[in-house]
Amino acid sequence: MSDYSKERSLAIDAVLTASKVCQSVFQHLVANETLTKNDKSPVTVADFSAQAIVNTWLEKEFPSDPIVGEEDSKDLQGDAGKVLREKVFSLTNGVLSEDQKLTEEQILQAIDRGNYVGGPKGRHWALDPIDGTKGFLRGGQYAVCLALIVDGIVQVGVVGCPNLPIDHKQPEGEKGSLFIAVRGQGAFQRPFSSATETPIHFADISSTEESTFCESVEAGHSSHGDAFEIAKELGITRESVRMDSQAKYCSIARGDADIYLRLPTSKTYVEKIWDHASGNVLVTEAGGKVTDIHGQPLDFSIGRTLEKNKGVIASKATIHDRVLAAVQKVLKI
Repeated sequence: MSDYSKERSLAIDAVLTASKVCQSVFQHLVANETLTKNDKSPVTVADFSAQAIVNTWLEKEFPSDPIVGEEDSKDLQGDAGKVLREKVFSLTNGVLSEDQKLTEEQILQAIDRGNYVGGPKGRHWALDPIDGTKGFLRGGQYAVCLALIVDGIVQVGVVGCPNLPIDHKQPEGEKGSLFIAVRGQGAFQRPFSSATETPIHFADISSTEESTFCESVEAGHSSHGDAFEIAKELGITRESVRMDSQAKYCSIARGDADIYLRLPTSKTYVEKIWDHASGNVLVTEAGGKVTDIHGQPLDFSIGRTLEKNKGVIASKATIHDRVLAAVQKVLKI
């Protein structure tokens, strides 16, 4: 039985390096340039660069492990992709040491290693190189998320949150928080700047009246109106903590808030595994519980999506049944 120590260490190194390239892209392409409202190119550069780095790291240590990634390299190919390809090449290598630097071809090949279809058997990694693209562009919360799934169960999860304060009570303090969980081994946080890890767990609350929601900034990601009704049902009066990305999972796991709801906004939308895999094991190991709106565990064995699940409810395990009941009452399930 593996303790996944090698996978844990590799995932930390890969996510930290990818997070640094995202920070570099932000400094070079967002902070220093005037962007039009619809210009998503910095996110695209960061997405490709982060995926190239993580996939390269994984290939070196675990060459036979397939990867379910969000991006492929088609937009970087040929003359049409030349400008974007050169930015990715420059900014990726900008955070790598001399012996780590990659050629353009190596970068493209690494990105395309993320095309695995997933499934119920064997090992594969799930990667979201930048979760929370709008958060990234506005200098808010985004996350680099990497998880190891073995026979359909998430065993290792690492989430890098470059803009998340180490201590939520000191929002202007040091930023750059890394979250780590291995199934059965607890959940931990460390700063980007130090290898010292601290165990984390949900806040010590006993009722939903004491709790706080953690919600998306973007209304399109979850139904805010339903969330308001659910909050009333649960007796919640505290103002919600709002942020983008899987940083929400991290936030509740360390006790900044207590409940994360991702309520369906359409009948057809299907969640992707890379948006939830890391957060799922992190919350579970911190003393939480994650289900869909029907009370079913998230099923990561189907492929690239969570097509058997609708919505996500994550909270402290001891209040989860009450939260689920309120969700089902408001949504008339």
